[in-house]
Amino acid sequence: MYISINWIRDFVDLSGEDIEKLIQRFTLSTAEVEGIEYKGKDVENVVVGEILTCEAHPDSDHLHLLTVDGGNEVYKVVCGAPNARAGIKTAFAKPGARVGKLVIKPTVLRGQESNGMCCSGKELGISDDHSGILELDESLINGTDLKTLFPIEDIIFEVDNKSLTNRPDLWGHYGIAREFAALTKKPLKPLPIMEDPYDGPERVPVEIKNDTLAYRYTSLRVENIKKHESPMEMQIRLFYCGTRAINLLADLTNYLMLELGQPTHAFDGNKITKIIVDTPKESFTFQTLDGNDREITPDTLMIYDNDTPVAIAGIMGGLDSEIVEDTDSVVLESANFEAVCIRKSATRLGLRTDASARYEKTLDPELTMLAAKRFIKLISDIDPDCRFVTGITDVYPTHYPALTVEIDKAFVDRYTGIDISPDRIEETLNALGFAPERNEESFICHVPSYRATKDVSMKADIVEEITRIFGYDNFEIKTTRSPLIPAKTTRRRYEENQIKDLLVKTYAMHEVHTRIWCDPDELRNIGLTPEDNVRLLGSSDEQDTGILRTTLMESFLPLIYNNRNYQPDFGVFEIGRAVHGLNAEGTADERRMLGIALYSKTKNEKTLYIEAVGLINAIADELKHEKVSYQKTEPVHVWQHPKNTVRVSIGKTEIGMLNTVHPKTLSKISKNGVIVCIEIDMDKLLSVEPVAFAFDEPSRFPAVEYDLSLLLKDGVRFEDIEKCWQALEIKALKNVSVVDIYDAELVKSVTLRFVFCLDDRTLTGEEVQEHIDAILEKLSGIGVKLKA
Repeated sequence: MYISINWIRDFVDLSGEDIEKLIQRFTLSTAEVEGIEYKGKDVENVVVGEILTCEAHPDSDHLHLLTVDGGNEVYKVVCGAPNARAGIKTAFAKPGARVGKLVIKPTVLRGQESNGMCCSGKELGISDDHSGILELDESLINGTDLKTLFPIEDIIFEVDNKSLTNRPDLWGHYGIAREFAALTKKPLKPLPIMEDPYDGPERVPVEIKNDTLAYRYTSLRVENIKKHESPMEMQIRLFYCGTRAINLLADLTNYLMLELGQPTHAFDGNKITKIIVDTPKESFTFQTLDGNDREITPDTLMIYDNDTPVAIAGIMGGLDSEIVEDTDSVVLESANFEAVCIRKSATRLGLRTDASARYEKTLDPELTMLAAKRFIKLISDIDPDCRFVTGITDVYPTHYPALTVEIDKAFVDRYTGIDISPDRIEETLNALGFAPERNEESFICHVPSYRATKDVSMKADIVEEITRIFGYDNFEIKTTRSPLIPAKTTRRRYEENQIKDLLVKTYAMHEVHTRIWCDPDELRNIGLTPEDNVRLLGSSDEQDTGILRTTLMESFLPLIYNNRNYQPDFGVFEIGRAVHGLNAEGTADERRMLGIALYSKTKNEKTLYIEAVGLINAIADELKHEKVSYQKTEPVHVWQHPKNTVRVSIGKTEIGMLNTVHPKTLSKISKNGVIVCIEIDMDKLLSVEPVAFAFDEPSRFPAVEYDLSLLLKDGVRFEDIEKCWQALEIKALKNVSVVDIYDAELVKSVTLRFVFCLDDRTLTGEEVQEHIDAILEKLSGIGVKLKA
């Protein structure tokens, strides 16, 4: 948001102040200033000039030969503006003048002498209009420096909108001026307003049918408006603050919004008979001022003229009731609407305006009447012949409660750690409008309406007001003395930290942090769409935005796609949340999940899959000292491989899933890479009790390794063959590991490595062979044979 120092000066005397230092203090105390721009310093020696004669250039079809009275002499000028004509007064840059980076010098154009330049608003930097030269009031004296007539020279600073989110009172110049008054300890001048001049019975009929969404609606009707162009001073201020001048009535509503932070809207008075504020009964199409057709749903607050919709409340007016150049009658809307309703409607429609941005911040309803009276003052000063044909209608069904906060100096001192005098506290609170009632060192603060909608409600808020105006840079720096007590850990935190350490230190993986909602555009890149699930409130149904993920892989697969070309092999993980629909209480059923994705261009799918199995086994062994079992299952998601998808269990507890990626999805992500996905439910993993350690002394005698290649029947799993040697209870068998897996269409085999060892002696070959024979015999009982 752009703020004009000239505009601030209307309300606070800034004479003698260092403006740059004052803006710096504003940054430290109130809101972040992103930049300062000096306007008009590059405009020099530009005066009021009267075009005395205007003739066509003999060698050009668009240039004119002018004689211009610059006050002290008459100049010959060549000008190409289409509106140049004898009798008008314009902005004239004399020889030697400076306009932006251009220094005006005598020159010859198409064989004709030119001494000076007639300027457009864009050339002077006070408008974006370059269609012709400025046309000034005929009463202005020739030769008068434009800077003495108009506020061309100004200091504009930009405030970061994000820092104003919780300060709805700062979305206008008057609120900013209040802050400057407090910082400089100077009085805030009252806003120039005019009471309703109409004393008759006529009123604009207004009916609020939905008072939960419309808190206040203030309106009046003005006719006989003769002037249709706003004053140059107003146009310059609007332009410097980022708004284009349109016509008097549109400019007035924009001026009020930038001055007070209160959006207003001007309807063509000839098209309004009775205002009704309500939501529609059914959806319909509505054409807004920008010429676009909008789909209006039953939860969108609308403004109606009887039964005809004329505006989307708080967002934009309708094309049929817009103000045009020759409009001579206007119905003013100055209203207050429920913030969440406006934000949702603006998001759903994809139509965020300056008005909706302010309504979203929870504006003060008291502003509507102030804005109406300010409108009366402004339009009366600009167009004295206008006629007010109704009084002010003010429908105010919903009031915010009055807030008071009691506080004393002792609380302020304890909270801040510094000594701020009671007089300084009282002075600050008065400057900010809290009207404190003082009893020695205690204060009863009456929170002003413009701070009571969402900003100030408790003692800590009052302390913040006092200290920020006092100046955080005035605090004495002290070292805090307090006991350092280690944070108590929990089993969940311990296990999560163990997993993170294992994945980072042992497997060199990258921890990532992704959003809980799906990005439909990112998923479309890999041929997927968000799975139907719970949505964020206010998200668009049509655009698939705001759908919460059912699995972390809805975030991980696009992440791999975006990073596939940076490294040939990498792994990512996150302990985050996925949402599995709604729970019994009707809220989102959030699950804390460990997501792991392995990607490789150098390994085949089988190798990467075996690495993933080893990784899961390592997690289970590290945390639970248990073995993991894997059971083949049907895929749950379209991106999971139809065959290489298994359930992961520890004992009888199913903790997650392991799978490769469906070939169709994989081809969209990487033509020459493979992906393996792991997802573990952390709550289920936490529910598995760790097995107590049993320590064995290492044997002093050598171990014997024996490899067996076994042919497997369909449906036989590792758990099935493992039971065979476990049933034999062979004391010398210390370990069994998978060396290789062969999986072809007709043949499936696995190579296992058996490790035998005794604690008291060396095993003989005959003893080892006897154990192997017993194992093979047991395996034959389930159809597993030794590979020839």
